[in-house]
Amino acid sequence: MTPEEVQNMIQAGLPDCEVKVDGDGSHFDATVVGEIFDGMSQVKKQQAVYKTLGDKITSGELHALTIKAFTPAEYEKAQKLQVM
Repeated sequence: MTPEEVQNMIQAGLPDCEVKVDGDGSHFDATVVGEIFDGMSQVKKQQAVYKTLGDKITSGELHALTIKAFTPAEYEKAQKLQVM
């Protein structure tokens, strides 16, 4: 898979979120920012993102994915603190 394919799948499943995906074909890093994550634990945020990828992870087509999911306020704070 390409970073663009992963990004498009996440964007399709979470259309109101900003999505950025980097990677090399076997490991990807996704940053997802949206109001949808308001009030969610980090685990729930990751589950919401994983859900958009269907069976790509369980089938092994998508080998590894690191997810950073934020509300817009959390993202702004993380950027200021440079903890991204």
